[in-house]
Amino acid sequence: MGTFYVFNLFIGMTKKINLFANLKSDFASGLVVFLVALPLCLGIALASGAPLFSGIISGVIGGIVVGYLSQSHLSVSGPAAGLTAIVLTAITDLGSFNSFLLAVLIAGIIQLILGFIKAGTISNYFPNNVIEGMLAGIGVIIILKQIPHAFGYDPDFEGDEAFFQIDGQNSFSELFQVVNHVQLGSIIIAVLSLTILILWNKVAFLKKIKLVPPALIAVIVSILLNEFFIQSGSNLAVLKEHLVSLPVPTSLQEFKNIIVTPDFSAVTNTKVWIVAITIAVVASIETLLCIEASDRMDALKRYTNTNVELKAQGIGNILSSLLGGLPMTSVVVRTTANNSAGAKSKMSTIIHGVLLLVSVLAIPTILNKIPLATLAAVLLMVGYKLANPATVKHFWEKGKYQFIPFIATFAAVVFTDLLKGVALGMIISVIFVLKGNMKRAYNFRKDEYHDGDVIHIDLAQEVSFLNKAAIKETIASIPSNSKVVINASDTVYIAHDVLDLIKEFKKIRSKEENIKVKLVGFKEAYDLENSGEDEKHVFVAPKKV
Repeated sequence: MGTFYVFNLFIGMTKKINLFANLKSDFASGLVVFLVALPLCLGIALASGAPLFSGIISGVIGGIVVGYLSQSHLSVSGPAAGLTAIVLTAITDLGSFNSFLLAVLIAGIIQLILGFIKAGTISNYFPNNVIEGMLAGIGVIIILKQIPHAFGYDPDFEGDEAFFQIDGQNSFSELFQVVNHVQLGSIIIAVLSLTILILWNKVAFLKKIKLVPPALIAVIVSILLNEFFIQSGSNLAVLKEHLVSLPVPTSLQEFKNIIVTPDFSAVTNTKVWIVAITIAVVASIETLLCIEASDRMDALKRYTNTNVELKAQGIGNILSSLLGGLPMTSVVVRTTANNSAGAKSKMSTIIHGVLLLVSVLAIPTILNKIPLATLAAVLLMVGYKLANPATVKHFWEKGKYQFIPFIATFAAVVFTDLLKGVALGMIISVIFVLKGNMKRAYNFRKDEYHDGDVIHIDLAQEVSFLNKAAIKETIASIPSNSKVVINASDTVYIAHDVLDLIKEFKKIRSKEENIKVKLVGFKEAYDLENSGEDEKHVFVAPKKV
């Protein structure tokens, strides 16, 4: 623990947490996350064109090291599907996995720097409706991607989140391919597993057994049932290609070969640095999005220091690269599974990392008996909780300014990927914010104005250049021979663009159209001249705040 203490001091983690306070629930949830993470680590490594154990190494470090250093109570880190395309392309372009590992190490250092300069605070600007849209979209992706696995059709790798798949299909067309590749044994196992998962939380006496998670029972039952099918020679037996496929080292030398180190001689290669910056930026954004999502899930509403999280991720990626692991991020799927399983603290994440390490070294043969259909059932439950229809109804009832960014993010995540979906949601949200600012920067008391009426325009506390267009349109609509009162008594800031607009209106147009303008609350420093009428009311210093 001495090394972890040094890490704590280094990344600025001062909050002390009793990791053993909720061991019973954390162990059970850690076990569930382990079962979910195992095939995902292998699948993402396979899709990335990297050694299979590189995914496991990343998962172990993400669980134990990042889990310990992070201040998040629910977040789970490991290899991320969002990085597979980057990793696959980078390994090919750099020519070797060792050179790629150097890029991951540099990316980790960059993340450390981002943490120290407090770049994590940008997560505070992710709107809740965009985060919820992202989660709902990922939920639908999980359901679409796991249905084929539940039917015994596994051409797409576990953990894929992209709409267009490496097998030439997409998330929807793959469902039609399932009809021609139905494996009855997998369907029976998937349905049985779903039944166990659902009934476990419905039957009173089963709900009390919290130490043994239903996912573990489903896995054990599915292994035993499939072994029965195999031993009895039934055509229902789930074959090897539809089971977890973990490499099984048979000698000490094979274990040593698992550890691959970075090629430091590639440090002068420009491509290495480009890959490193790309990984650092993408991994950091995905992590911040996941942290915001995990904080939203937390029933106790605890908040995570995102700057500490970036430092923890940086240390995790540095260690992962030194041991031959893939780059990691905080991952929504595993985090959701962790929360759904009842995790109370980050001890659950650490336990999942320990179980990954121990199991792949001690019982890989047993793990290779787990049908993918069972794990698909576990993930289907996770997907349903994320894509709950009640969430859509909730944002619909909040009105278009909340619903449109939510549904746009949701659809874009499903049909493109996580980052593009969030980017679209953010753009729409910003447009709505700008539109709202334009309307709310002033209050135009407009009923039915006639010649000779007094028109009041009350400016808000802050009037920026974004409000110029709306104020310009309002001023242009003022009829001739009117009396206008522009009130800035409560205003502490007015952009020069808006001041120039008011000045031009007062000096030029008001004289041409016989409009009497009274300015209330404007400082003399604004250099707006009086019209000569009621001058004592024109320049009144704004209230101090």
